[in-house]
Amino acid sequence: MKTPYIDEDLEALADQARRFGAGRVAPGFQERDRTRVLDRGLMREMGELGFIAPELPQADGGLGLGCLAAGVIHEEIARADLSMSYINLLASLNGQILSQYGSKEVTGPWLRKLTRGQALVAIALTEPRGGSDAANLRLKAERVADGYVLNGEKTSISAADQADAVIVFGRTGTTEAGAHGVTALLVPTDAPGLTRSRFDCHGQRAIGRGALFFENVKVPLEHRLGDENRGFAQVMQGFDYSRALIGLQVLAVARVALEETWAYVAQREAFGKPLVSFQGVSHPLADLDTQVEAARLLCLQALWLKDQGLPHGAQAAMVKWWAPKLAYDAIHQCLLSFGHGGYDRGVMEQRLRDVLGFQIGDGTAQIMKTIVARARAGRHAVGN
Repeated sequence: MKTPYIDEDLEALADQARRFGAGRVAPGFQERDRTRVLDRGLMREMGELGFIAPELPQADGGLGLGCLAAGVIHEEIARADLSMSYINLLASLNGQILSQYGSKEVTGPWLRKLTRGQALVAIALTEPRGGSDAANLRLKAERVADGYVLNGEKTSISAADQADAVIVFGRTGTTEAGAHGVTALLVPTDAPGLTRSRFDCHGQRAIGRGALFFENVKVPLEHRLGDENRGFAQVMQGFDYSRALIGLQVLAVARVALEETWAYVAQREAFGKPLVSFQGVSHPLADLDTQVEAARLLCLQALWLKDQGLPHGAQAAMVKWWAPKLAYDAIHQCLLSFGHGGYDRGVMEQRLRDVLGFQIGDGTAQIMKTIVARARAGRHAVGN
């Protein structure tokens, strides 16, 4: 779909990704939800096609195509299966962290495996005592002569039991130091002392969420990402990018749901007329379709700004609170438009379950609105 941000090359890339999504990803959508197993074969195929973190430099295994390119691929995979598109989301977020802040000797092999679809890297920030208060971490990362020793727990971590490595945020400074006492570390999930569990979540079941438990887990010094005690401030900058990708991710699911619903209400008849002829049916869909198109443009604007090296935090926060709620509302209306058929367990209800989680994870609406307020009025006025 043409927009001011997408040129012919990006359109061709999106078409290629859409064909792959429709032909290879969509057919197993419901089966993966049932089995709760991510398809590693499909992940490797995505890597071979250059669909995973194409914005990374070629030296790191990417294609150097920019963040808009990653975005158009991401939304096409999400059309087919939101859980599978988590591969793109995690790779883009964690790939940038590894590329910018890691030792090339350590992160280089991981980046090449990540972009080739041979490894999945998770990110572990949330802890049991708090999610939104992300700087108030308790997992202890004790400095020793040759590295760090981790003790504590992370929870509600996407791909917790399927990831091959995880970027862990640990407390290296005092608790009073808040975000200024946090360090980021790359930890392979086969490290001794690291155990994992999996939750039985409402949606996004193929990628899954779970907990990570650290008991005297030793991490070499060269696995540190960024500076000691500054990992939170440095690495968190990448979340503006991932928030824009999340917006495209959930809106892609809403867009395909709306497309199917418009087609259905145009052919389904009641009282001798197509359902779409009744304004009670068409107007709610038109209202939501309008907002979905507008929200998508804001997502693309955020990615364009990032590609230009310009600030995009406010736009990313806007779409992170707006898009998940909007996508849920749109899919909900689509499900209702299908009547009793929509209420049956199937593609539409699975989409509804899948997008709901983003109203909780990766930053709540309240936190995102605070970020917007800080950008508009200044942190000094809004407060911490």
